[in-house]
Amino acid sequence: MNSSVVTIDPGESAALAARLLSRHNIGSLPVCSADGHLLGIVTDRDIVLRCVAAEEDPKLLPVKAIMSRRPQALSPEDDVRQAARLMSGQQVRRLPVVEKDRLVGMVSLGDLAKCGKYEMEISRALTDISENVKRV
Repeated sequence: MNSSVVTIDPGESAALAARLLSRHNIGSLPVCSADGHLLGIVTDRDIVLRCVAAEEDPKLLPVKAIMSRRPQALSPEDDVRQAARLMSGQQVRRLPVVEKDRLVGMVSLGDLAKCGKYEMEISRALTDISENVKRV
């Protein structure tokens, strides 16, 4: 888990979100309230599809209008297999880690791969994430 997480306020612009994603070379930003509660996630894909492709002005459109709400999250006590299952089921490469309703970190598929355990689960998660069709 990476406990040094870049976040964004829901009232900030999609343009700022894009700049933060670029500056920090990341693909998603947790959207948090001032007290650290996780409200959603905004991704580079959200910005492209829900803002740019929709011909919205990224300087004027707030993140809360394009973020994914109620994202799946892990707790610090969850194991690697649980993380891999959630990533696979949600077809995401990163998950927020929440403790007592507050964001405490992010875990990525790369983080799981570095642990050196559960290679089959991690491989399956990568396969599922890479598929074009989301399972229901």
